[in-house]
Amino acid sequence: MIAENQFFFKDAIRNIEVTIKREDLIHPFVCGNKFRKLKYNLLAAKAENKKTILTFGGAFSNHIAAVAYAGKANGFKTIGIIRGEELFDKVSDNPTLQWARDCGMQLEFVTRSDYQSKNITAFEDQLSDIYIIPEGGTNALAIKGCEEILTKSDAQFDYICCSIGTGGTISGLINSVLPHQKILGFPALKGYFLRDEIRNFVENSNWDLINDYHFGGYGKVTSDLVLFMNGFFGRNQILLDPIYTAKMVFGVMDLIQKDYFPEHSKILMIHTGGIQGIKGMNIKLQNKQLPLIDV
Repeated sequence: MIAENQFFFKDAIRNIEVTIKREDLIHPFVCGNKFRKLKYNLLAAKAENKKTILTFGGAFSNHIAAVAYAGKANGFKTIGIIRGEELFDKVSDNPTLQWARDCGMQLEFVTRSDYQSKNITAFEDQLSDIYIIPEGGTNALAIKGCEEILTKSDAQFDYICCSIGTGGTISGLINSVLPHQKILGFPALKGYFLRDEIRNFVENSNWDLINDYHFGGYGKVTSDLVLFMNGFFGRNQILLDPIYTAKMVFGVMDLIQKDYFPEHSKILMIHTGGIQGIKGMNIKLQNKQLPLIDV
């Protein structure tokens, strides 16, 4: 599938144009980078005659939601190893996990230490039938899928910007970018370790990471970010997810104000989906008596 590009902003003073690639619209349930990451993994699972997809994720994981639906649609049994054993009796209060279960996914809740080690000893007798996809979906086949995000029509852009979780999406973009273009990644996590992770998958050097817009770390959302998202939605009728794309868009717009980009730059931002997580995030925001995300 090809996502449409939607122009939405021009800085008239410095003649900078910003367009967003609507990867969030390429599938109603397996959207954005999840569609790209799962495409070749599902084909590989079928080619290997696997019956079950097993993967990992947290309480509001876009990846878990996408695998659950994609598995059901493609005839696979799915198993989700979920971080946090305390979630066992809270599925009905969690829109993401309830969706996954409704799609037929077998949810296995584990301690954080077992999750960290990716302990799957409970499934040793089934491994011959299981195809394992890592947390976040990032592997060589996922990156191959993400290399298809950019098309010939995107050659006009000088900068390609995307959010980063596990590094798979940006790696695919880096591998497919043209020589005159630069990839800018906006990590949703604190720290600088992602640079080394990405280097394992790429050879091109025309990329950089902007580490100033994680809003406190992975899964952290502030009132300022929610207000930005709501204003953006009101002006452009584009929903942003609070974990990834919203932080990247905030960062790009802030960098424009700080004259980071040269005059006449054309910027393409990749909307990587994740809208399903808004329901769960609004529950968390309401519990903290913070502003809610408009939908």
